[in-house]
Amino acid sequence: MSIQRFDLVAVLEGTALFSGLSAEELRALAARTVRKRFKTGELLFSEGEPCHGLHVIATGKVRIFKASVNGREQVLAVNQAGESVAELPIFDGGVYPASAIAIEETQIAFISQRDFHSYCLEHPQVALKVLSVAGARLRRLVGIIEELSFTTIRQRLVSTLIQLAESQGIQTNSGIEFQLPATHQELANQLGTVRELISRNLMRLQAEGLLDVDARRIVVKDMKGLSALLEAAP
Repeated sequence: MSIQRFDLVAVLEGTALFSGLSAEELRALAARTVRKRFKTGELLFSEGEPCHGLHVIATGKVRIFKASVNGREQVLAVNQAGESVAELPIFDGGVYPASAIAIEETQIAFISQRDFHSYCLEHPQVALKVLSVAGARLRRLVGIIEELSFTTIRQRLVSTLIQLAESQGIQTNSGIEFQLPATHQELANQLGTVRELISRNLMRLQAEGLLDVDARRIVVKDMKGLSALLEAAP
């Protein structure tokens, strides 16, 4: 499969880990970087595999997830262009703690573990930035644990709908309209539940007059009423 010749220097420069490097330093790193392409639904790596290097997303999106023995998924993050993926296993020598899959056609700038190690020795500020990125992700994971532990499925769904309405919604005569960015199954994976409960709760919110639901198209008819569900939560 041919690889589109995206600009490695531009991709690395747009990534938080390497944003402070000079043009010369970026060119030196780009010389150690290779291009990879993944089709929609193709795994970048699987949980438990040895870590071989750093993945930087040039284009596309990557879902990071853990899977249970019965096939249930818990989505940990969806990373986009300009983000790096699974940095910590490069340093601790361990295996990947989760799996990563392309959710659309995705191009990757890949730096081998050996080359990344040597580069960090030459540029310690890059290693410090890895710690900063890892710290932000740890905070996000703690938030996921708190949500799964202390909120109901209905509360998590309502919170997601409000966020989407506020960030992507368009005001229409019927209410605030937006498209769910994922299928009910993918949304269930993100919220730590099953598809049937997502569909059931959407229908319940519709029956209560708060929403209109048509597949992935959502119209929030009563934003105040929807927000009140969270305010009333214990």
